[in-house]
Amino acid sequence: MKASEGLFDDSVVYVTRQGAQVGVDGGRIVVFAAGEGEIGSFPMGQVDTVNIFGNVNFTTPFVARANEHGIVLNYFTSYGRYRGSFVPEKNTIAEVRRRQYALTEEEGLRIAGEIVRAKIRNSRTFLGRKGVTAEADGGRLAELESLAPGADTMDGLRGIEGEAARLYFSLLDGCLAEGWTFEKRTRRPPEDHINALLSLTYSMMKNEVLSALRQYNLDPFLGILHADRHGRPSLALDLLEEFRPIFCDAFAVRLVNKGILTHDDFQINNHLKDYAFKKYLEKFDELMKEEFTHPRFGYVVSRRKAVRMQSILLRKAITGELKEYYPLKFKR
Repeated sequence: MKASEGLFDDSVVYVTRQGAQVGVDGGRIVVFAAGEGEIGSFPMGQVDTVNIFGNVNFTTPFVARANEHGIVLNYFTSYGRYRGSFVPEKNTIAEVRRRQYALTEEEGLRIAGEIVRAKIRNSRTFLGRKGVTAEADGGRLAELESLAPGADTMDGLRGIEGEAARLYFSLLDGCLAEGWTFEKRTRRPPEDHINALLSLTYSMMKNEVLSALRQYNLDPFLGILHADRHGRPSLALDLLEEFRPIFCDAFAVRLVNKGILTHDDFQINNHLKDYAFKKYLEKFDELMKEEFTHPRFGYVVSRRKAVRMQSILLRKAITGELKEYYPLKFKR
């Protein structure tokens, strides 16, 4: 299988070949394409997530084996919009869920406050790395960062986060290379190429967070900061917040500043063209494999491992094994 058609990490498989079928042969996951036969094969025991995009099908025997092995199956449109998941039976532990459902408002506010503080800190760090100095915001982002953990109510905390996000996005244009501009954040649909890349990357990272939360038996639809809404993975969106600036936005900016993607790679509707989307997936998988020294624990981890570590820390904070939640926070 070409790297752009199905990308394999130690635990995550992407399948984008339209018309392909994912099946099982002995102890291996096998991907077939009409007229070509087998185009990819992966050991069942090493995979915990399979992501399919567009017109890709699973065989019934594969779904049964995925359930046995605890493999999560995620469904996306051909342009990367999340549509739903198959979650194995083994991915539930009653005691963890009971504690999550019993989380008090005060406990939730403490956790959410740390997530928002980390998001603002990471926003400041990313801007600083791109040469956008603290003077550009008059020190307000630093002030909002310090205010987040002391918010009295969830609505008050959301207000702090909202103001910080508006201020941060007003400065994002200064991070872009010549030929690219960013005026404001737009969604559903994104109104320009940068917004389209941001939305796609948030969706991809949300999938990473969803998989991690399910791996550690948390209900991704029961949120803390984000209000519950039918069909919305609110807890995944909560945990995503700390990753947005330092992983997602930094990645989107890297793609355009280095010329990996150009304006010519986009369609009129701002979606990436097919070949460019496959290139994007390849680069995103490379991003998640990149390693860095964890700022709290001091050892080297991949970005994908870091997301899963944060899911563990979040679960421990929710169940009371930790007195507080320790978000992923970069000071420089």
